[in-house]
Amino acid sequence: MSFSSVYPLYIQKVERKGRTQAEVDEIIFWLTGYDKQGLQVQIDREVDLETFFREAPQMNPNANKITGVICGYRVEDIQEPLMQKIRWLDKLIDELAKGRPMEKILRS
Repeated sequence: MSFSSVYPLYIQKVERKGRTQAEVDEIIFWLTGYDKQGLQVQIDREVDLETFFREAPQMNPNANKITGVICGYRVEDIQEPLMQKIRWLDKLIDELAKGRPMEKILRS
């Protein structure tokens, strides 16, 4: 699955709840180390999720603080590294859509 196909779905999900694309981008930047230009390059290249995370400049060292259930799985218990990264991002977007303050989402 390409990241460019999932990204608009994240935006739609949060915008329905009154949040913004800028907040989605901030979460992605925090988790992966991409900047605005780097994110756009990945979207334009239509990379798959594996490539998106493999080429991430710097996964946030606090990502392991992301806990909870998403899609019926506890994110901290997922053994496969790629799937855990995908679920981390899903969890952060879900928290944003649920109205959680950004400083808590970013584990500040």
